[in-house]
Amino acid sequence: MNITHRPVLLAEAVTALISGPLITPSDTSKNILMIDGTFGRGGHTQALLSRLGINARMISFDKDLEAIAVAEKINDSRLRIVHDSFAQMDHYAEPETVDGILLDLGISSPQVDEAHRGFSFRKDGPLDMRMNTDHGLTAAQWLEQAPQEEITHVIKTYGEERFASQIAKAIVARREDGESPKTTLQLASLVASVVRTRELGQDPATRTFQALRIFINRELEDLEIGLKAALTLLKPGARLAVISFHSLEDRIVKQFMQANAKVDVPRGLPVRDKDLPFSPLEIIGRVKPSDVEVQENPRARSAIMRVAQKRLGALV
Repeated sequence: MNITHRPVLLAEAVTALISGPLITPSDTSKNILMIDGTFGRGGHTQALLSRLGINARMISFDKDLEAIAVAEKINDSRLRIVHDSFAQMDHYAEPETVDGILLDLGISSPQVDEAHRGFSFRKDGPLDMRMNTDHGLTAAQWLEQAPQEEITHVIKTYGEERFASQIAKAIVARREDGESPKTTLQLASLVASVVRTRELGQDPATRTFQALRIFINRELEDLEIGLKAALTLLKPGARLAVISFHSLEDRIVKQFMQANAKVDVPRGLPVRDKDLPFSPLEIIGRVKPSDVEVQENPRARSAIMRVAQKRLGALV
């Protein structure tokens, strides 16, 4: 199958990262180091490289072996490909050496569209859901052994699913009958039999599949670790851009940026504004896809990009 992947907020992400005080696109001799946290199919990585000079370097991460295979076909000496989570980025760069970091969260179109990956509730395939197929339990394996209370917690917490307890109970009942779901459509059908109402246009299995994917791949844990690593790696004046696709991710990003964009001083202390220490980050703004992009790529409709800049003279 010929799968195409449209990078979301492509122009906006490139502009956000190269319009800070450190990067001058016309200066092709400058030693720039950038990090793309999720290579995907390389749209953001290659767009950024196209705007940087011959002495630039890019480190692109991906957990997905299929994405890594695509990346390794790119003939560009400036690009380093790493088969790992962006949560480990501080193992590949030194503190305050990076000029820009992009985190494009969630899953890519090929992962959803290829049935054998197990992410889609519309196409039948093995219930896998692992981004890194070399590591960890599949969703089917986890559902075969997890206690009902844990299944409930995962679906409620990561899927914000109000029918989580009923879904977990149905999964365990099916498992006790020797029919634990092994394929995507088996799970989707089971969930649909329990979830009687849903938002207009949303499949009953949407939230459950989201929850299992996030849990199996430790997506929120990786995000929290990756954000802290990014703050350490960025040079003063460098920018961090994060594209998220659902409220759980965006909430973590928003709270992280807000927490690092202010300095807490105990009330009543006789401190003048000019004596306050710098907070690590300055929030640049928030961007959503245009109506044109959403029309051309419906998967962009829930995307939000938040951008922050490491302050000059920041204390981390």
